[in-house]
Amino acid sequence: MQRSRPHEHVADRPPASSLFLCLGALIVAGWTSPADAEKKTVCTITVNSADEKEAFRRSLPPDKYQFVELVEHGRPDWLASACQQEIRCDMLVISGHYDGGNEFFSEHVEASEFLPVAEMERASCSASCSTLFSQLKEVYLFGCNTLNPERQNNTPAAIAHDLAISGRSAADAERIAQALAARYGDSSRDRMRQIFPNVPVIYGFSSVAPLGPTAAANLSRYFHSGISEVGSGRPASRLLGYFAGRSLTVTAGLGDGDPQTGYRRDFCQFSGDGLSAPAKVAFVHRILERDMAEVRIFLDRIEQYTASFSVADRESPAVTQALDAIAHDDRTRSRYLDFARNAESSALRVRMLKLARALGWLSPADLRGETLQTIADTLARGRITAADVDLACAQNVNRELDGELDRVMRSSAEANDAAHAGVMACLGSSDARARMLRALAGSNVDDVQIARVYFRHHPIDDTTELRAITEDIVQMTDVKAQANALETLASRRLGDRESLEALARLFARSASGDVQSAIAGILLRSDYQAIASADLVQTLRQHRRKSSSGDDAIDILIRRVQGLL
Repeated sequence: MQRSRPHEHVADRPPASSLFLCLGALIVAGWTSPADAEKKTVCTITVNSADEKEAFRRSLPPDKYQFVELVEHGRPDWLASACQQEIRCDMLVISGHYDGGNEFFSEHVEASEFLPVAEMERASCSASCSTLFSQLKEVYLFGCNTLNPERQNNTPAAIAHDLAISGRSAADAERIAQALAARYGDSSRDRMRQIFPNVPVIYGFSSVAPLGPTAAANLSRYFHSGISEVGSGRPASRLLGYFAGRSLTVTAGLGDGDPQTGYRRDFCQFSGDGLSAPAKVAFVHRILERDMAEVRIFLDRIEQYTASFSVADRESPAVTQALDAIAHDDRTRSRYLDFARNAESSALRVRMLKLARALGWLSPADLRGETLQTIADTLARGRITAADVDLACAQNVNRELDGELDRVMRSSAEANDAAHAGVMACLGSSDARARMLRALAGSNVDDVQIARVYFRHHPIDDTTELRAITEDIVQMTDVKAQANALETLASRRLGDRESLEALARLFARSASGDVQSAIAGILLRSDYQAIASADLVQTLRQHRRKSSSGDDAIDILIRRVQGLL
């Protein structure tokens, strides 16, 4: 994930005056010099490498283009700061890794800046930031999947499923689903088109993007061949040609007649600053009164908004009145809970139930009962996944459900299955926990994964138990399962000399590079000083399997052990 570079001021910054201080070449509200007024402003948001930005800067003449880096190192509200300064961007260049839906980020662990998509939506939707994107002609998104057209949640099939739950006939569900899918686009490309409405040219990548140096080299060659198209607001087929085979693509922001403009108006009610807190609550109520398939589409936004209420908001009489109106809407409550109880996944069901609690539709006791019923229904299914075990453990993080085993216990045959046992172990069953220990050192890769999920929530802390499970893992014969099991130990700081020596012996005889890498990772996090010796260094060097990854955990371990000798 890519995070930002330190804030960069524009070259040739004008001197401070008694009237105001110019920050770099930032265009402060209401003021530009005659020369600056003729220049195009290239805004950059650099949350990883500056390669792409520097390619633009080196190639575009300074008498025609001025650069403004929006990221201010050490200031978390840097985008809001750009809005307050009323900067107007003609072009926008965003450089950073992209996670496919939520944020641009840095690959550097120490980097603190990142760009949430929610903040981009807030800037796009808010009157307080009306200038920043108002005159954009071109946007360049240098990150993987920034214009990926693949839908994430709102597929016609998923919407049709939700409509069927709401009571629609199969024919009606299919017809309505197609219309809703067109309106509620949620692909990365859709989101960028929604954030930059009416921007004529948006460049981005439909899949994997090139690394910064490669992208910069391609940009430089493109600029060298001519810059007349840059900033014109017209798609440049030449640019796509210089990124042939690199998935670079181009689209345009939403136009007034686009089917998704209605959806943008809706989510701007959440993201923007046009509504007061009571009005936003009233808007949430109107969304909840819609077909439950549409409510499902807005679930993320409703969750985020209700979680963002400040103490002052909740103490406001107008907000309290608006929330009471939702809490006492019995018809909407009934429709919502019926839909939640029939949701396609336990995770979605729990999310909706927790939101129901936040909206005043469930008491704490009601939520507890609904949660237990969800877990019981999960156990009643023939197939349980690692995600189901993770969900069950997450609902009992404070061990408050440990006394409820009898309400969800299934047959002994089911309890012997690793996945079912994992769920019951999450609810405090000591027998099921013992089953998880056996699964962790077993030969079934799926069972090992179930156990890993369980022990992520309930780590092995007892020294005797940790030594025993280490010995069992060392004796495993399936190397894939063994590598997975070793990853569980990587989260513990092993201090037992006997266990550390057993892992060192396993390193020497293992034919698996994955197993050896996992062992190195465990030792790096453990008290390897207890076994540091010239013999250990020789073992690591002599028996390591070849790796194509260059400097890895084994190399780091060798250097650290050598440093102790």
